[in-house]
Amino acid sequence: MTKLVIFDCDGVLVDTEPTTDRIIAANLGRHGLQLDPAEVHALFAGGTMQGIGAEATRRGAALPDDWLDGIYAEILTALREGIEVVPGVIDLLDRLDAAGIATAIASNGSLAKMQVSLAPSGLLDRFAGRIYSGHDHAPKPDPAMLHHAMQLAGTDAGGTVFVDDMPAGWGAAQAADVCCYAYVASGGAARADGYAVKPITDMMQVATDLGLTG
Repeated sequence: MTKLVIFDCDGVLVDTEPTTDRIIAANLGRHGLQLDPAEVHALFAGGTMQGIGAEATRRGAALPDDWLDGIYAEILTALREGIEVVPGVIDLLDRLDAAGIATAIASNGSLAKMQVSLAPSGLLDRFAGRIYSGHDHAPKPDPAMLHHAMQLAGTDAGGTVFVDDMPAGWGAAQAADVCCYAYVASGGAARADGYAVKPITDMMQVATDLGLTG
């Protein structure tokens, strides 16, 4: 019986990735590494900003010592202009709440970024106290955040479902032995080939599988 559903944040709850990809591409271009937003997404989606900085430097970007502070500030400024909630998320959360199934967030993004992106839709309040960041725990694909969320919710891998749209999350779920839905509305099911996940393109597929749509 499912007792906990854990969600990734970017690309699963809110559609931050197009904005983030655009800001990172422009920023890296100013520091000598020319990538378009699609290339940024292909290279870095699902990772940490520290990891992006390290790889960008390896590829020739000349990043200043305060690059992390600067890129975070740029991204947060852009996100404050408004971010769309992923279709079906609110309905799914309503059904989970009605069924008494706990929810949490496990994201490699910073808590500050999630506070900005989730607040306008009310999702920040909805997940209050159950938002876990890869800046405070080992980032995905390490399963540390999933283990932490399960421990605090008083459940185990058999009672947990995870929803993520990126390989780092799918790897974390596999390492934690947790049932995982790969949200692949962008790119299609082939993106999840090779991972022990169930590809979905509609959030309500999770509700259907959990018996919450009858």
